[in-house]
Amino acid sequence: MAATVTAIGTRRGTEPPTVRAAIDGFLAAPRNNRSPNTARAYGNTLGRVAAHLGDDRLLAEVTEDQIHDALKALWGESAPGTWNRNRGIVASWLTWCATRPRWDCPAMPTMAERQRENKDSTQAMDRGEIDRLCKRSDIALRERTLWRMLYETSSRTSAILELNVEDLDMTNRRAKIRQKGGEVMWVAWGTDTARLLGRLVSGRSSGPLFLSDLRPGPQRLSQTAAGDIDEVTGRTRMSYDRARVLFGKYSGGRNLHQLRHSSLTHLAEAGVPSTVLMAKSGHKSLHSLQRYVKPGLAAVQEVTELLSSPARKG
Repeated sequence: MAATVTAIGTRRGTEPPTVRAAIDGFLAAPRNNRSPNTARAYGNTLGRVAAHLGDDRLLAEVTEDQIHDALKALWGESAPGTWNRNRGIVASWLTWCATRPRWDCPAMPTMAERQRENKDSTQAMDRGEIDRLCKRSDIALRERTLWRMLYETSSRTSAILELNVEDLDMTNRRAKIRQKGGEVMWVAWGTDTARLLGRLVSGRSSGPLFLSDLRPGPQRLSQTAAGDIDEVTGRTRMSYDRARVLFGKYSGGRNLHQLRHSSLTHLAEAGVPSTVLMAKSGHKSLHSLQRYVKPGLAAVQEVTELLSSPARKG
């Protein structure tokens, strides 16, 4: 008689899933199909939670307090936006687990609440500040290239980190990226990015554009997709978290999204039409673009001079 295979948790008597098995099931579920960027973010977040709780621990043994402890230990000191993003991923996983037949699992702890994200009207950075950061000799070429590219392409960080060397059209200074929802679009960069990119990719023809500092250990390597590993060096694709930490370190607490915000603000101040801004950034509506094109402080200061008394002639 042929043997039958039954999925975890679908029949009474089946062994309950471990934390790692429950995460793998969630990430692989068809209903949870996501873009590569989002899938990687989910995998990274839940991988860290699994390491904290114990990969081989039974999910049914995990308590709400332990979920809360994991969230606090991993992201308790992070900015509200980072806390909310990772909390949301964990909540999605636990909600999915609760729908599985005969799975016992914890719920999202009520004390692990979303944090208030204060809107900051000073998000746009000064052009001079960005230029100085991208020219500092004490900062690695990889970081300076990433920052300049984010600014000149007006793109999301996750999309640029997803690029491979073979995706680049160096001659025409452009590349195809995958947007939220899976849509593909072109991004373009200027002279400053082109100079840095040429040095960064020198001698390379394939693999992730932005690589990690070191080769990963065996366990981390076994959990990394083949497309995220550089065949020549063995290093992996640079993570969003690493890029975020480095930018915050060198910029005095700024966040990577401010480069995109600054790019669109500066272009709007220069009189670039909204339709062109939408084509460059990938925004689908004027409403979603509007918060990026609020004039910066430099523009406000310039027009304020119009209110001063005219300079005397003589």
